[in-house]
This record gives sequence, C-alpha cells and structure tokens, in this order.
Amino acid sequence: MYKYLFGPVPSRRLGMSLGVDLVIHKTCSLDCVYCECGRTTNLTCERKEYVPVKDVLKELEHYFENSRDPDYITFSGSGEPTLNTGIGKVIDFIKTRKKEVSIALLTNGTLFSKKGVRDDVINSDLIIPSLDAASTHGFRKINRPCSGLNIEEYIQGLCDLRNEFKGQIWLEVLIIPGYNDGQEELELLKKSIKKIKPDKIQLNTLDRPGTIIDLVAVKKDNLKNISEFLGFDNVEIIAAFKDQNKDIPFRKDIREAILETIKRRPCTLEDLSSILGKHVNEINKYLSILENQGKIKVVIQKRGSFYAEVR
Repeated sequence: MYKYLFGPVPSRRLGMSLGVDLVIHKTCSLDCVYCECGRTTNLTCERKEYVPVKDVLKELEHYFENSRDPDYITFSGSGEPTLNTGIGKVIDFIKTRKKEVSIALLTNGTLFSKKGVRDDVINSDLIIPSLDAASTHGFRKINRPCSGLNIEEYIQGLCDLRNEFKGQIWLEVLIIPGYNDGQEELELLKKSIKKIKPDKIQLNTLDRPGTIIDLVAVKKDNLKNISEFLGFDNVEIIAAFKDQNKDIPFRKDIREAILETIKRRPCTLEDLSSILGKHVNEINKYLSILENQGKIKVVIQKRGSFYAEVR
C-alpha cells in the first residue's frame, strides 16, 4: 500500500487519475467552509517539505514499474500541494520518467503570488486553481484564509500565473447560496475572471457536507443562470448532479467494500478511509458517485457527517 499515492480514481474531468499527496492531513492555507476533507487543522502559508520527497519519488518509481499509466497524475489530497517545497522536483521526475502522462495540479491558488511557487509548477500540463470570491468579505467568509493572505494578491498571483504558464488553466468557482451568489460578489468575480483569462471557467457547488452543517448546494437551474450572467463562452458546469455520474467507471471492489461496511454501521469519511485503507480523496470520489446513484445517504450527527445505506 502506498502512503503518498492514491488511486487511480475515476474523474469526470481527468479520466483515470493517480493522486499524489504532498502534505499531511489537513495542512492548508485555507479553511474553506465547504471542504469535504474536513476542517483545516494546520492553517499555514509556510512552505516546507511536509512529506519526504525522496519517499514520494520511490513510490512513483514503484508504480511506474508495476502499473498501467493513468490518464493524469494529479497533485491533490490532504491539503494544499504547493505548500511542499519539493513539488517542482516531483513534477520534473514525472516528466523525465513519463513524458506521455499529463500532470494536473489541483490547488487553491493562494500561493501563486510567490514567483518561486509559479516556477515550481511551470512544467505541469494543467493547473486547476479555485477562486470562490473576489471581495475581502467573501474571501474571509468562504475560504477563511491563513493570516497574511489577501484577495488582491491572490487574484494578482493567478494573473501572473496566466502570463507565465503555457499549459491549460481551468478556474474552478464553487457557488454557495448566501455566500457568493449575490449580484455584487458575482460582478466582482466576473471582473477578476476577465483579468485572469483562464482557458475554462468551471462552476461547481456542494457535492457532500462541508465543515458547516447548514450549507446547501445551488440548484442546477440557478447555476445555469450564474453561468449566463458571467457571460463567458468557456464556462462549464461540473457540479455532480445525478445525471452526470452514471457513466463514470469505478472499481467494483471498492464500491462493494464501501457498501458492505456502511451496511453494518454508518461511517464517516475518516472511518471509511481507516477501515478500507484508502486515501480520503479516493473514498470521497466513490462516495460522490454512490450518493448520486441513490445507494447511500448522509446522516448528520455530533461527530460529523455519517454515510449510511439507503434502505
């Protein structure tokens, strides 16, 4: 079993994606109210080698020698991957060993104001940063940033990335009713997106419970209205509405293991990760599909969000 790699997992956007996790759960520069991996326990902007890069490279080498190539190798996981100072070394290693495999970076985008971070990820093929608000109030309310981060530098960092990075940038905007779906916030987002010039704008909403219990997802029609309001011809809706998950392939053994486990008793995401020996991101992907297929449901209890069988 790998410690820093997970998957490959099925993805609507990236096909079969091998995940690389470069930080310790849950280390991030943001503590977003919607995060499905739970609250940030180490809220920081400090860059260092949170997990040993040499060990990550060993796992990648072993995977390359023993497994089929995925469609993408994706940096994501237990927090913000660009916090690890060794991310550039890992990207270069993959490019040397597997030129034909694309590299994707899923990032909150907060650290791109630092030239060193942009240089570290310049050899990626695809960067998917997020931007959920363009006002100080919205940024603090939704993303609850580490001390020292401000929305102006955040947006400028994304603009600087666009000017320097030759690959694809898909900007993800997650909409939450009552947080960033109002006229003023959407106007500011529209202006910021015009400055950033991403190749795609991907609108998303809640898939499963975040860190605040009363959050709700945007309805599909409302998300379409927001897309029309933004007015860009490269906007797409990626929210996991039920009809979008039916054709995604995934492993039957993991699917059955999850269903058999929660049939005996409801479990949290962390419970399932521990019991099944799978990374939280991998479990998350399967929970999303199973919930949208009506196989499981979420039950809110004091200890958190529990997944239970639909009877």
